[in-house]
Amino acid sequence: MHGIPSMNKLSQDFRSAGIDPGDIVLVHSNLIRTIARYLRLGHKISVNDTLEALLWAVGNEGTLLFPLFNFDFTKGVPFDIKTTPSHMGVLTECARLYVGCVRTGHPIYSFGVIGRDAKLFSGVDNISGYGSDSPFGMLHRMNGKIAVLDLPDSRCMTFYHYIEEANAVPYRYHKFFSGLYTGFSGVTEEKKYSIYVRDLDRGVVSALDPMGELMWQEGLCRGDRPGEGVGLRVIEVPAMYDFVSRQINEGKAEGLLYTIEREK
Repeated sequence: MHGIPSMNKLSQDFRSAGIDPGDIVLVHSNLIRTIARYLRLGHKISVNDTLEALLWAVGNEGTLLFPLFNFDFTKGVPFDIKTTPSHMGVLTECARLYVGCVRTGHPIYSFGVIGRDAKLFSGVDNISGYGSDSPFGMLHRMNGKIAVLDLPDSRCMTFYHYIEEANAVPYRYHKFFSGLYTGFSGVTEEKKYSIYVRDLDRGVVSALDPMGELMWQEGLCRGDRPGEGVGLRVIEVPAMYDFVSRQINEGKAEGLLYTIEREK
């Protein structure tokens, strides 16, 4: 860190947005504005500094999850759990390379986990990307939080798809992808995994921002909106799950989570 005062300031800002010591938190991030903002305040913040500040915010009893999503497997590119990079931004790649980071096994929707409970995610190899046995499901059962730094829901909030799968929504279905997969043992083999994808034949288009706005209106989000203040908002996972499930079961998903693109 470029000075303990910088780390303290960044960590305190993260805590002010709703990250507490001992939390288990899934972090989605865009660091561009944060790094520029702190530079204007006289603090030179690096990507690694941001990771360390997040770890400081949750403390020794806390745990961080980072999305290491990579969609090349869907295009026939082999996956190697040790070397396949994250496509979800510089902070996630920094986390992947962090000493002690545990990576989960899904070749498309894998996660890097750092902290006290990281060992619980070791060996997790869920077939369905958003399934109940996935890190999404574990985060839910562990009463976790989701923290989003300067991103709209439409660019990050994959947890919605876990909720959609749990509620068996009719506008998505399981699609399987197979390819060469190299696990931690170093053995390469053909493996098959699934994603609960949009029904493109019906013209289903993801449109998540309206649900995010509704959660703001309902007081489910703490912290700041993207581009404002610290830029970090925090949502408690069980409350989000219950609220979004209710909208789905009341027939309100269209317009809140998706739209239908109809032929003109």
